[in-house]
Amino acid sequence: MNYPNKKENSQSSFINYSKRGMTLESDINASNKYYLDNDIALIYKKPTPIKVVKVDYNKRINTRITEAYYEVPSTTDYNGIYKGKYIDFEAKETKSKTSFTLNNIHKHQIVHLKKVLEHGGISFLIIRFTTIGKTFLIFTKDFISYINNNDRKSIPLTYIEEKGYLLKDGYNPIIDYIKILDNYIGDEL
Repeated sequence: MNYPNKKENSQSSFINYSKRGMTLESDINASNKYYLDNDIALIYKKPTPIKVVKVDYNKRINTRITEAYYEVPSTTDYNGIYKGKYIDFEAKETKSKTSFTLNNIHKHQIVHLKKVLEHGGISFLIIRFTTIGKTFLIFTKDFISYINNNDRKSIPLTYIEEKGYLLKDGYNPIIDYIKILDNYIGDEL
């Protein structure tokens, strides 16, 4: 229908607001809940270790932490078990349309992911390019290979598209990264 001073409503101008406000972390948390509820995998978000320095005991029901600091550097965001394999991964978002900046991941996190791999676990990164609306899973071996063989301070999207796996948005789970792990585990056995 056409209204005065309004553009014609058409399918080509449709904007999908269904994911507005959703972050990669909340999408992964919802996916992990689905995996848990359906007895598929046990994957959990690791809490960040903090040391509480000051607490405001104004009222018992309104007690709040007013000062705290990170006790030790956190390793990665998620870990758990799937089909008898230890899983450990980091989730990152970037606004870049062309690359993933290596400054987005800490050196101790890279070392941790590499150690998990060396001990027979499965480790990877899930990277969401928010501006272009694409999410990828890239295994640690490919991520480390790029870092070891290039002097760049970022990994081009083209490399991630070539070596990684596109994770299409779904309903349940929202991000089905387990589907990629099924193929990976199958190739290992």
